[in-house]
Amino acid sequence: MTRKIRIGIDVGGTFTKAVALDLINAKLIGKATVPTTHDSDQGVAKGIIMALKDLIYNFNIDRSEIELISHSTTQAVNALLEGDTVKVGIIGMGVGLEKSNVIKRTNLKNVKLSLNKYLYTCHRFLDTSKYLEKDEVLNVISALKNEGAEVLVVSEAYGVDDPSNEQYVMSNSDIPTTAGHELTGIYGLEIRTLTAAINAGIMPKSINTAKYVESVVRSERITCPIMIMKGDGGVTDIETFKKKPILTILSGPAASVAGALLHSHVLQGIFIEVGGTSTNISIIKNGKPEIRYVTIMEHPTCIRSLDVRVAGVAGGSLIRFSDKKLIDVGPRSAHIAGLEYSCFVRADELEDATVINFKPTNGDPDDYICIQTTSQKLIAITNTCAANALGLINENDYAYGNKEAAIKALSLLAKKMRIQDYKEAAKIILNHSVKKIIHIIEPMIKQYELNSEQISLIGGGGGASVLVPYMAKQLAVPFELVENAEVVSSIGVAAAMIYEEIEKTINEPNPDEVSFLIEEAKSKALKKGALPESISIQTEYVTERSILRAIASGNVELDIGKKNRKELSLEEARNIAIDALGNKDVKQILKMENYFGFTCEIVKKHFFIKEKKTPVIVIDKFGKIRLMLENAYVIFGQTALNNIESLIYEIKNETKKDLAPQVHFLDDIKIIDFSSLNSVEHLINAIKNELDKSDMENVTIIIRKN
Repeated sequence: MTRKIRIGIDVGGTFTKAVALDLINAKLIGKATVPTTHDSDQGVAKGIIMALKDLIYNFNIDRSEIELISHSTTQAVNALLEGDTVKVGIIGMGVGLEKSNVIKRTNLKNVKLSLNKYLYTCHRFLDTSKYLEKDEVLNVISALKNEGAEVLVVSEAYGVDDPSNEQYVMSNSDIPTTAGHELTGIYGLEIRTLTAAINAGIMPKSINTAKYVESVVRSERITCPIMIMKGDGGVTDIETFKKKPILTILSGPAASVAGALLHSHVLQGIFIEVGGTSTNISIIKNGKPEIRYVTIMEHPTCIRSLDVRVAGVAGGSLIRFSDKKLIDVGPRSAHIAGLEYSCFVRADELEDATVINFKPTNGDPDDYICIQTTSQKLIAITNTCAANALGLINENDYAYGNKEAAIKALSLLAKKMRIQDYKEAAKIILNHSVKKIIHIIEPMIKQYELNSEQISLIGGGGGASVLVPYMAKQLAVPFELVENAEVVSSIGVAAAMIYEEIEKTINEPNPDEVSFLIEEAKSKALKKGALPESISIQTEYVTERSILRAIASGNVELDIGKKNRKELSLEEARNIAIDALGNKDVKQILKMENYFGFTCEIVKKHFFIKEKKTPVIVIDKFGKIRLMLENAYVIFGQTALNNIESLIYEIKNETKKDLAPQVHFLDDIKIIDFSSLNSVEHLINAIKNELDKSDMENVTIIIRKN
């Protein structure tokens, strides 16, 4: 039978890694790694194509077998860090009486990106209290182009409510144009304009990259869809990338989390991706990664992405040594310095070698150390060397090296540190490194109110085995290393889902507004290629900002069809539930065509008090965890209709909270999270609206108990 293959390509700071996956048979067909082509005329796109071709030729993949190509990208981040942006012309719009205020909020001047790097802008105002004349619009665009603008931003006060003026100006532009309403539905003219301007500044480069990737893929006679990873963990089509490259901020870390969640059915935990130079840390709660608004170079934006914190230490971090003691590990790495790890060389190369101070790059302090051999070759001592010297790395692991060489290197360091045991030197290095990561983890645990008794560490990245098990031991928590950890981000890209989010500023959301936003999010996900029966919908209301948010996610709709999709058996779904809930005594509570549901009873003792909880998990027929609650009620069909009102009031009275409880609605086609509705009356009305539209035999309502 012809295989159905997805190719995922993750563009990292050092390497671009690609994988070919047969998702039907859950098989990794092959891997390819090439250096990331930052300095190429085609930028990182060239590395993407190189990795793709390596996979095709090295693993005998027929082009007709490829059903999807997805890639992450560092382009947006790199362009902003390096100031590689074009000049942006901003057209601020509003009624004449508000002219001064609109100009103040939309004339951004020059936006600082990094040291001596700016996003340059120029500005004009259009009065929308009267009908916009075409000549007037063309004159404004021409004036901005004459000032050097290569791309335009159109931003009108309250344009999210009525974007017709923004759309009219865009339709008359002959250069790339973006508008505030395209990126967000929330108020805040200044932040909306800033977000659009940052997006606009990198649009031309993203358009060129997308066109290059697309043209080469098509020249290879590959006709499948090309998708791009977004920072929120979903994928989108290449046309969206051309218009909204800002959505790809942090797409690399997002890809890693997506890959980890394919294999790690964890309720709450900390995902730690250990690379060569840095470590990315993300929180997983209720089976989902935490998301927040992105701040770019200290500028707040309207774009939401995974909450990723970065530690400047990883598997390849170099040692800093001064005043006869180790003072730091990182942030410079062996990769940046162009050095081999001592655990990846022959042991005899280190005979009669010495430890010296050096500068990894110009401008670095000279307190970094490395080994200098008798042939004057410089070799690094890293965290990976320390872990190998201690025998902590399994033989089949990506980070496994030459233990004898590692011991020699650490013995040289121990001598310089004036300690006799190489083991002590290795432990000092690892202790210092994990301390830097724990320093980031601890406030995240408090911020997201994770239950310390249920936390586990999930390790990914090529250096996962170097630091994660060691850290878990120090924190006294369980851990797991994801399968194929070194390419987990590429796997995540290949298997990622469509994820579409819509926000709107609403003071008090009513059921009609919630339903409208739900349908709009669902429609966007379907248009981007989501499989209808795979769609889950979540809503939430951010009271302090008066923002209503609807999120639709679903599997990518491709040509393989239902017949060829590998659907779970009941026993396979039960095993996922057992793994996720940590309890063998799970029982099935849902018998739907598209979803499996399970629960169990967990009793914990606190001194003389017993606490009983009934967690609930919902898994779709392809094995994706769609919902996981720590403690919940479940009601079905007609019982749901008859009892929903009294049960919601009962729970509200039990918890003694003013807000309505969190409610999830399932009807075998969709899952809706009604947590947006704080008012009990609004919540009940919204649920009844959905019940009226659904087949009662297939309805299930799950209510969070606390």
